[in-house]
Amino acid sequence: MKESIAGVQIPDSALAREATELVREAASPLLFDHSRRVFLWGSLRGREQGLRFDPELLYVGAMFHDLGLTERFRRADQRFEIDGADEARRFLQAHGIGGEPADRVWTAIALHTTPEIPLHMAPEVALVTRGVELDVLGIGYHAVSDEQRDAVVAAHPRPDFKNRILAAFTEGIEDRPETTFGNVKADVLAYYVPGFVRGDFVEVIKNSDWPE
Repeated sequence: MKESIAGVQIPDSALAREATELVREAASPLLFDHSRRVFLWGSLRGREQGLRFDPELLYVGAMFHDLGLTERFRRADQRFEIDGADEARRFLQAHGIGGEPADRVWTAIALHTTPEIPLHMAPEVALVTRGVELDVLGIGYHAVSDEQRDAVVAAHPRPDFKNRILAAFTEGIEDRPETTFGNVKADVLAYYVPGFVRGDFVEVIKNSDWPE
């Protein structure tokens, strides 16, 4: 039976069902519920802004956006956002969706922690970021109604979410601290990992191999 939450239809294609099960198996309940909320918030923000978007592509982007934090999909040599983006593109290509649509989803995931830039790109790219920003940072909290917010949280609860998502971020990236250079996740490691020293852009320039 098709599922609707806060007036948003959850995609019910074979591809969407497989994406749901993959994330349910690979991720913690915390990340699964967060990812579903990201889709719902993104859809509601898109509707409010009158954007035309592909719900299935948005769903895969939202569901896969934090896969790079999971033990199954995280690597040690690149940003966690790229881990999830790469897996989403492989998943879509395996289901016959390649080219620009797959690249659009890759971009949505890869840029979801990069402020502002995604909001000027394709709707699916912008709305993954809108969903993440609302769920994690509270940006756009009042752009959805109390009734919509209550319905989403009833379906996908967020007990002690602020502390638990920060713990998930820390666990997912603490073994690759160099990948946080120049992005917001450096703040997480600076707060939670003793001895972490963030990269300094000025020092990189001054200490490069160029003589002057």
